[in-house]
Amino acid sequence: MAVVGILIGSKTDEQFIKPALDILKDFKVEYELEVLSAHRNPEKVRKYAVEAKGKGFEIIIAAAGNAAHLPGVVASWTTIPVIGIPLPTSDLKGIDSLYSIVQMPGGVPVACVGIGSAGAKNAALLACQILAIKYDSIRTAFEEYKRKLAEA
Repeated sequence: MAVVGILIGSKTDEQFIKPALDILKDFKVEYELEVLSAHRNPEKVRKYAVEAKGKGFEIIIAAAGNAAHLPGVVASWTTIPVIGIPLPTSDLKGIDSLYSIVQMPGGVPVACVGIGSAGAKNAALLACQILAIKYDSIRTAFEEYKRKLAEA
């Protein structure tokens, strides 16, 4: 069963989140990827967020560009931690997305990582760190990852 739900606003966003998918695969963390736009499919996004806990998700990673409303909209409908990835899909190269995600109003927290592919990698690593609190296999894999990182 997938413990991480991953949302992207557009199929073209998949190129940016590939590092996150690779990390989750490396750590053997099951995930489910879906394409839902906060603007084109608002009711489906609401349903996804409301039903996420029942599907077994423990963390949601949401990537979006431009106004980047997807992570915040999802966070408004669930109690599951949401990690937002700002994508460099606009003329502002992701700065607008970063501000949209990091400047959530008080009461609707969204963890925010850096812009683009490096941010996607960190989102997956953050998800693994959170899951490592509960899952020994992920903790062990993360400890090994950090050990190898220190040796490089």
